[in-house]
Amino acid sequence: MVKAVLFDFTQTLADSSDAFRAAEKQAQHRIFEDLALESWDDFLAGYRALRKKCQAAAANFPRCDLWRQVYLHHGRQADEAVLKKWELEYWQAVGDGTALFPEAAAVLAGLSAEYSLGLVTNKQGPGVWDDHVISRFAQLKRLLEAIVVAGDAGVPAKPDPAGFLLCLKRLGAKAGEAVYVGDDYRVDICGARAAGIRPIWIKHRAVSRNWPEVADPAPVIESLDELLDIEGVLQRGHG
Repeated sequence: MVKAVLFDFTQTLADSSDAFRAAEKQAQHRIFEDLALESWDDFLAGYRALRKKCQAAAANFPRCDLWRQVYLHHGRQADEAVLKKWELEYWQAVGDGTALFPEAAAVLAGLSAEYSLGLVTNKQGPGVWDDHVISRFAQLKRLLEAIVVAGDAGVPAKPDPAGFLLCLKRLGAKAGEAVYVGDDYRVDICGARAAGIRPIWIKHRAVSRNWPEVADPAPVIESLDELLDIEGVLQRGHG
């Protein structure tokens, strides 16, 4: 029987997809222009390959690390002060462009009558700012009994199970009594399983994204509204 429902934040309770795309595009153009390169297509292919390596190495990597590698790839040393400024602006833009999914507050309010609710989210902009973007949404924070920002205060970033287990401890719940709702297969679904928590994979219909093909998926929902029948979601199998 489910007693606790844990959530990721970005692309789970809130949509940052357009904001991330815009921030990435701005960073790419800044670097391309500063390097004075001729081929945009070649630059973009190299940028994306390096970004993929960064994502594979760490779920929550500083963009400065990526951009520094891009400069080195083109035989240049980056200006560290400029990179730091760009990263501050990057995460500020993402925060400003983040909005809750329309159904999020109502669904959490409905769930809170029956379940303990928690949040396990990775820190955004590691080493850049102190507050996670969740701090901007007071109406949501009031409904969450425990919030863990993994990658901060000594808590390893997801998919490490430590953040999930810490959230459970704060809720007074056991792993077998909980479900975790997240959008990222490697970080959220695999991370929850490593902590012994049953995952629910949200592929929100409002998000345009290429979802990975995986051998061992989880029950899938396309809107948070479906969580109002959690037991039904868990019973209908994998999607």
